[in-house]
Parts: sequence; C-alpha cells; structure tokens
Amino acid sequence: MAEPEIVPVTEWPEWSSNPDGGDPLTQDLNAPYDKGDLAWLLVCTILCWQITPAIGFLYAGMHRRKAALTMVLQSLFCACACGIQYWIYGYSLYQSRTTNPILGDLSLAVFKNVLAQPSLANSDIPDILYAAFGFTFVSATAMILAGAMLERGRLFPSMVFLLCWTTFVYYFLAYWEWNPSGWLYNLGLYDFAGSGPVHIASGFGALAWSMMLGPRLNEHGVAPTVSDRKSKLAHYKPHSPLLMCIGTVFIWFGWFAFNGASTANLSLRSIYVVVNTNLAACGGGITWVILEYLYKKKFSLTGFCSGIIAGLVGITPAAGFVPVYVACLVGAITSVCSFYVVKYKYILSVDDGLDIFAIHGIGGVVGDILTGFFAASFVPALDGVSGALYEGGWWNRNFRQMGLQLAGATTCAAWSFFVSCLLLFVINKIPGLHIRATEEQEVRGLDLNYLEDLDFEDGLGHGCMISEGASRHSNTPPQREIVKAEGGEKKE
Repeated sequence: MAEPEIVPVTEWPEWSSNPDGGDPLTQDLNAPYDKGDLAWLLVCTILCWQITPAIGFLYAGMHRRKAALTMVLQSLFCACACGIQYWIYGYSLYQSRTTNPILGDLSLAVFKNVLAQPSLANSDIPDILYAAFGFTFVSATAMILAGAMLERGRLFPSMVFLLCWTTFVYYFLAYWEWNPSGWLYNLGLYDFAGSGPVHIASGFGALAWSMMLGPRLNEHGVAPTVSDRKSKLAHYKPHSPLLMCIGTVFIWFGWFAFNGASTANLSLRSIYVVVNTNLAACGGGITWVILEYLYKKKFSLTGFCSGIIAGLVGITPAAGFVPVYVACLVGAITSVCSFYVVKYKYILSVDDGLDIFAIHGIGGVVGDILTGFFAASFVPALDGVSGALYEGGWWNRNFRQMGLQLAGATTCAAWSFFVSCLLLFVINKIPGLHIRATEEQEVRGLDLNYLEDLDFEDGLGHGCMISEGASRHSNTPPQREIVKAEGGEKKE
C-alpha cells in the first residue's frame, strides 16, 4: 500500500469553511508555525498551571491552621472544575469568532472546531495552543478569589459561586478585553496580561464576598460589634510563614510564564516582558518591607510576600507596554498603594484577612493607571509584528490613553462587584447553599468539618488519632486513657 502524500499547508482556509484549518491525514498543519513559538507557549502553559496550587499554598500558610488545608483543597478544585468548565463552554464564550461586543457563542464548545487555525490572540500560534494557555488564567483567577471565604465560608456553596462567577464575570470581561470584537478591545484599552479580568475582577469580587459573609468570629467564638469593626479588625498571624513563602516563590516563578507568554509568540517583546516582571516584583517586595519596618521596626515575611505579589499585580497590564527602566517603579508604586489600603482597611469594616481587595483589586487599578502613564510605543513593537499600531501613553503624548485606562478599570471593578453581590445573594437563598458556616463549624475549623484527612485536634493544635472502634465522623474527640506504668507513674 502506497504511503499517502502529506503536503504542507500554505494558506489557511476560511474559518467558516474549515474551522480545523485542514485535513491532518493529507496536510501538514504544523508547517506554517515556528517551532520556537510553539515550544515557548507550551512550556509557559505548563509553568503557569502551577500558579493555581501555589496560591493555595500561599493562602494556606496565611490562614490559621484550622482552615489552612481547605484552601489547598480549593486550589485543586479550581484547577479541576474550572478546567472542565473552560473546556465545555468557557473558552468558546470569550474566544469564539463572533461580531457582537459583549459575549461569544458556543461554536467552540468542548473544543470542537479548535485545532490548527491561527488563534485570535496571535496568528503565530494555533487555536489549540492558545486554548491550553488560557485555561491557566481562569483557574488562577478563581483561586485568587477563593481566599475571600477565609475561615468562615461553606465549601460547597463557595464552589458553586466560583463556577457561576467565572461564567458571568470572568468570561464577560475576558471577551470585552481579549476578543477582537470586544468593546474594550476596540476602545483601545491597554491591558497586556489581564489586570481587568484577573486582578481587578477577583479583588472586587473578594470585597463583595467578604462583605456578604461578614466578619470572622474571634478566638472566643464571638462576633465583633460594629464599633469594634470600625476601630479594628481581627488580625491573626500566619500559621506557617514557610508555606506562605514557598507559595509566593512559585507564584513569582509562574508569573514569568504568565506575563511572558502573553505575547503569544517568542520575540524580543517576550524577553522584555520577563525582565519587566522580575523588576516589578523586586521593587514591590522591597518597598513593602521597608514601609513595614518604618512603622514596626521589624521585618516581616508576610509583608515581603505581599509586596512581591503587589508588584506582580501592578506590572501585569504594563509588562508589554512600559520601558524596562520604569518597571521597578511600577512595582514600588503599586506596593505603596496596596500597603496603605491594607493599613487602613478597617475603615471599610470588611474582614478581608488575606488582603485580596487591597493587593489585587486596588493593585490592578493602579497598574492600569500606570500603564496609561508610562506606556511607550516602541515596547509593543518589539514583537516584530505590531509596528506603530500602539500610540503609547502620556510619555508619547497620547493623553487620551489615561482616560481609557480609567474607564476600563472602573468597568471591570463595577461589573465584578455588583455581579458578585447578586450571585452571592441568589446562592445564599437556595436551600442548602447558605454561604456562611455555622458558629460551631467556624470555631472548630473548616478543615475538621470538611476534610477526611484531618482528625480531632487537641488544644495545642496537635492531631489526635482516632481510637479503635470510634466513629471517624463523631463530633466528640476520643477520650484519652490514663494507664499505670511500672513504678506507679501515670501515663496517657
């Protein structure tokens, strides 16, 4: 039997006539693509994936011990459930080839019609590769938001909310900003790697969730009064600073890929973006820890981690637009703004113990504004494709850009906040889906209530083994038996 002749694709057919781009049995669909671009995006996709569990480690370290493992569970849920949702309809909602300015259709549902055709993001890479890369964004965004359930949100309703939130908030904003038909895209907004759909949306969504849940109970199981909340908020030190730092390191590591691959090809701009990302994280971390030292005369690992994350948030919209010599300044300014929002957050009387609103919400808005100020037209041109397409920001005397950045940030913040409040209100009214844990569950800890891996704990926080014959789901800790050892000494 003669081997079939495989001919390289030289010209892509119209998407409407052949969404796959050709017949892989008779055509080489790889031929038009540069292997370097494909390798860069694929490796970055793999590196980006670990940001989601890394956020789980960060949050687990910052929690009190009794609810830490619930955050790790939540990160795995976001990685799995959001991935399935993204495959079923999520990718189609924001990357389908529609013409309306609001939302896509289901033409790409379950990745049908997603294969070798050039992606909307960049014709240098195929649709299937960009689809794989985009999954890491939605799962990380959902996990950033998940921290708002902080020690008092019920697990199953939170999962329902996260899936509803990604549907009605994330995919809408992603379409507006990243689809060529989206209205913010056509308005001319600069948002390189997703400040609006990722950081601003999750930050203001977390503010709404924290408000709807109410403040945590104190260590005595008593809710703080209104006057207490206006003057101070409960602050608990992280139970595992080491785990918190490990999570931060992996987030920083993954952010090189998160930002670097948002060029959707491998070019000088990609390298420039990675350098900008690193410098902003450095500037943010140093700035926060210095500010904290000025107030407390001690260094803080929590502050260092918060500053690094704030720097990464600030540079996310700017990395592919601003010159390298202002990247550190972008991280530092974002860190200063986030620091003072954290310092005076008690004024809002909202218990956002992981500072998601301050670091991601406000940090994202600041990053958008700084992008409009510092954007330079030569930076996006480094991709070898854009040329003079981008006019830059204030530095290039494009004063209109600042207004566009403010409009985009305000739109994303308002949409996320109000839709989040509406979703939480509706979910809370559904029988069996009330969003807040009971007082008993909160005092004992979410881990003990939800996780089979965790058994009873004694007052010192040490795990106790279930005695033989005792029910694993008993609400009463097993009794410790006192026995007499040789010599009459009593031992447990």
